[in-house]
Amino acid sequence: MKFSINQNELQNALSVVQKGVSTKSTLPVLAGIFVSAYGDEVTFQASDLQLSIQYTTSALVEEEGAAVLPGKLVTDIVKNLPDAAVHLKTEELETVITCESSSFSIKGLDPRDFPGFPEVEANESVRIPFEVFSSMARKVSKVTSKDETRAILNGVLVSVEASTLKMVATDSFRLAVAEAHLENAPEEFQVVIAGGFMSDLASLPKTGEDILISAADNQVIVSYHGTVFVNRRIEGNYPNYKQLIPANYETCCIVDKSMFQAAVKRASLLGTSGSQVRFFIDADAQVLQLSSTSQDVGSTQEIVKAQVDGQSIEIGFNSFYVMDGLNAIESDTVRLELQSSMRPGVLKGDEKENYLYLVMPMKL
Repeated sequence: MKFSINQNELQNALSVVQKGVSTKSTLPVLAGIFVSAYGDEVTFQASDLQLSIQYTTSALVEEEGAAVLPGKLVTDIVKNLPDAAVHLKTEELETVITCESSSFSIKGLDPRDFPGFPEVEANESVRIPFEVFSSMARKVSKVTSKDETRAILNGVLVSVEASTLKMVATDSFRLAVAEAHLENAPEEFQVVIAGGFMSDLASLPKTGEDILISAADNQVIVSYHGTVFVNRRIEGNYPNYKQLIPANYETCCIVDKSMFQAAVKRASLLGTSGSQVRFFIDADAQVLQLSSTSQDVGSTQEIVKAQVDGQSIEIGFNSFYVMDGLNAIESDTVRLELQSSMRPGVLKGDEKENYLYLVMPMKL
């Protein structure tokens, strides 16, 4: 195998497939990246047997062939090369990488031992503008549960109904729902995708292309900008999240988002990450008062101007969860809707932002 490719393009290819390289498998070949050169294209593959990634790009191929290169090592080498043409030449199991005055000789593994890329037949698909997908996935993927005992909560519910795309995630303590109108949408679509995988997809570079998500019986296939991802589908019935969302509120507090964020951050300084912060919405004074107390450290109080509709109310929230919700909201103002001190609170952006973040209260 012998080919030449621009350093930037090679680095991008390796950074994408690196996410599929196994770090725990007892099979040494899965710690490598499979590289094959045929025609005028080079294909890079990685797999940990649950997630498989394939990236194809153009290159100047002089000799066709394949090799398996140590994933982390080759990625680190290419990352540190100058922005110029990179030449790779493989003879038997040894690959020489040269770029201007730099040269590396690295030992690889037998490409015949690398597992073939999964061939999966999809049952249903949805095409989404990547910027819409990325924005929505970033808002919800952090809310997935890390508890492996309820696997369904480790994933993001992606569904389409009546031309509305929804992404939903919950860890039982909070719930995030993002919505967007979708042109040429299928009549219906539903799949649960691992939260970490969704986060990786959202961080892919923007190209102006759409991302295609397809569902098979037990796998998810994602195609985007010359890259194909095949990942295990999370099976099971997603909880009925709709019944958790309040139909109305007793108190609504509208606050400047940046002031709200700063106040929550300062109010949580006395405690540990995720400590309780008291929220007192004063309807008479039209302010939101935040306070926290640490028995061994002291206490703090913050007052933020607000537009309050409804009754005065006091409630306690986990500061870490509230900050996650505020960070996901893009608009300049935030609505905090409450029913009582023992019922969940709901954070929303302005009317243009179809995003809802529900957080359970803490006992005062």
